[in-house]
Amino acid sequence: MPALSVPKWVRSHLYENRKFNNLSISEIASIKKRLENCRNVQPDVSIVIPAWNEEDSIFRTLSSLASTTTNLKVELIVINNNSRDSTQEILDKLGVINYFEPDQGIHYARQMGLEKARGTYLLCADADTLYPEKWIDLMVAPMAQKKDVVGVHGRYSFIPPGNDGRLGLWFYELLTAGVVRLRQRKRQYLSVYGFNMGLITKIGLETGGFKTITNRQYGNMVGSDFVNDSEDGRMARNLLTRGKIELVTHPQARVFTSSRRLMDDGSIWKAFLNRVKYQLSIAKEFA
Repeated sequence: MPALSVPKWVRSHLYENRKFNNLSISEIASIKKRLENCRNVQPDVSIVIPAWNEEDSIFRTLSSLASTTTNLKVELIVINNNSRDSTQEILDKLGVINYFEPDQGIHYARQMGLEKARGTYLLCADADTLYPEKWIDLMVAPMAQKKDVVGVHGRYSFIPPGNDGRLGLWFYELLTAGVVRLRQRKRQYLSVYGFNMGLITKIGLETGGFKTITNRQYGNMVGSDFVNDSEDGRMARNLLTRGKIELVTHPQARVFTSSRRLMDDGSIWKAFLNRVKYQLSIAKEFA
């Protein structure tokens, strides 16, 4: 069950009320030093992050990933998808391997990341999400241990905006958990989100990757949360042609992501009510 308050490990990477330029020299040096463990040239695991104008978030994500612990060899790649802010400057200062994708759209960025990845396994992350210490090992384990598992997806909680509490978010996450369980039988691909999913790289490439038939935008673009052919759902459908996608339920694999898309509805409670109405309207599809 997700916590009603933000866990201590999450707070340690929030750098609350500060931007990257407000960090001390020692804080920046600490993130950069810890990221050295994510620069293996022969990795077992590739972590790929698409980024579009994420100067206020990406250093927090990188700080969390730099604190993960694993015996696997890891490479971290960021795909800069036409950022117009200081995202590139931050990546350079932290020494993060990155590539520029000129075609605008998250599916282009994720596809480039897939093609650049050298790891046996690919873990997809987002630039506004924080990852717990054991995330890498817990996400990779089902694919490494079970021959029929070709992909994974995990659970998530939201970081409340400002000084707000998590009560409304907690109710929303409770609803979502039930929906995910219902979808597992018939429409699992709808519950696979790009900020917390993984796959066997080779199979992802062989089955069509993240290519979509529509041009999906980014979550930090107001009004972009529309129904379309999403790159994560498309990848999930592709993977299901070759095996199973396992839901990783271990509490230490739960990521914490930004609530900014929910806030497009005006408030957490409005977002919750709107989604309850929507899920009730399509409930018969899961019967």
